[in-house]
Amino acid sequence: MAEKYLVISLYFAVLFILAMIASSRIRGLKDFYVGGKKMGYWVVAFSAMATGESAWLLLGLTGMGALIGVKAFWIVIGEVIGVSLLWMTMAKKIKWLTDKYEAITVPDYLVSRFQSKSHLLRSLSAFVLSAFVIIYSSAQIDAIGKAFETFFGGNYFIGAIIGFGFVVVYICAGGFVAVAWSDLFQGLMMLLGLVLLPIVAFFALSHLGFSQDWTGGLRQIDPGLLNIWGKGGFSLFNLMSVIGFVLIGLPFLGSPQIIVRFISIKGESEIPKGTVVGVLFTLMTDSAAVLAGMLGRYILTGSGQDVSILGNGAENVLPLLVELIFPAALVGLYIAAIFAAIMSTIDSLLVLASSAITRDCYQQIFHPDLEDGKLIRLSRSITFLLAAIALAVALTVAVLSPTRTIFWFVLFGWFGIAATFCPVILLSLFWKKYTEKGAIASMITGFLCIPLFKFVVPKFPVIGEYVKELSELPLSILFATLVGILVSLAKRDPDLEGSYSKTLEQYKKGE
Repeated sequence: MAEKYLVISLYFAVLFILAMIASSRIRGLKDFYVGGKKMGYWVVAFSAMATGESAWLLLGLTGMGALIGVKAFWIVIGEVIGVSLLWMTMAKKIKWLTDKYEAITVPDYLVSRFQSKSHLLRSLSAFVLSAFVIIYSSAQIDAIGKAFETFFGGNYFIGAIIGFGFVVVYICAGGFVAVAWSDLFQGLMMLLGLVLLPIVAFFALSHLGFSQDWTGGLRQIDPGLLNIWGKGGFSLFNLMSVIGFVLIGLPFLGSPQIIVRFISIKGESEIPKGTVVGVLFTLMTDSAAVLAGMLGRYILTGSGQDVSILGNGAENVLPLLVELIFPAALVGLYIAAIFAAIMSTIDSLLVLASSAITRDCYQQIFHPDLEDGKLIRLSRSITFLLAAIALAVALTVAVLSPTRTIFWFVLFGWFGIAATFCPVILLSLFWKKYTEKGAIASMITGFLCIPLFKFVVPKFPVIGEYVKELSELPLSILFATLVGILVSLAKRDPDLEGSYSKTLEQYKKGE
């Protein structure tokens, strides 16, 4: 146990040092929110991917590998497709446009893109980001509490509060720079830890008394674990589930916490190199997570035990497997990797929401002449407040819903942000006829559709179970996109259309 505490202490010490170094580089608001737009491709790629993956990757996806077997590889495919499309088709245009508009936040970009004459778009963006960021961050804090409880046998609530405290300290000290640097460090820990785990688990099979024919062992436990369509084979029900898994990568195409990474990169020339890093990171970590979950299912339930011994949604498979095959010091590294996955997402979300409230609302709407120093201090206070609310939500949900799973808790927040912003980001980049009213309609529709398709429609007879398997995201994005298109076409804006056409011509010419 002492080795675990030592490793975790070292991990938190590294984060604290990074925060202190980063704080010395904060000269203004641009530094605090986007690192002065001087971040290199390694930092941006690891930061973007670590932010997008979170505790969902180490605990949720490994759990899915244990629970449903090879069917979970559809999630890997969806993630790789989403990340590839983001880096290959959107990143350069985002960077070029945000530099042209001198934008340092996503609402900055949207206001400039639509030549907004009111504050409605900024206010709506800030409200939606704050709401779903709190949900998303609370899911990550929940994961910290679970990890603390699983690995140390400690109190869930104490673990959640400790994790909350460390995150707040280094975000408030170093802003985006601390977030990005810590994400690079944390992303490396996630990559190495996940890739190593299934390899070591495989070679440990004979030592543990298991046959190395682990796929045969899984077939004996449940043949459905080796069926790409899942238990029962191909069916409409399983098809809906597979489509939902593949579309899990959609949020990468417009989630503000990912988009802001491209605003921060120091130049368009960095993007092709970042593409290679981002896609490989996703492919390697996601595949390793599923394989680790499957091997964990074979080893930990090999005697015919039910999967429920691996926790809700089999989300304890990674902690239990690590405890079984590694010495205490290395177990400590995996604990640190789990905390890394969690914190790399919380920090990004809180900085994002803080920027939306402080810059996009307070400064741009009410106090346009407020100096950067006061805004940075206010941003730190807002960051602390949002984190405290997220902590309260996490602790409340822990009491009210003890059977919750990290996989779906995280996805609800992730999907909420994505459904609200993905249609807006995509249409604003690629469709010149898109208007501000269309964007506002898309955001409101996406925001409302997530709870509608999550809690209401699944209760409908006949179609409900299929919608539940498909998940709330695809339908929410589809409806938000269609509404945005219809509203834009109903009342077109020729001046805006012409202006953006000229902007696109400049982009194509490389001006």
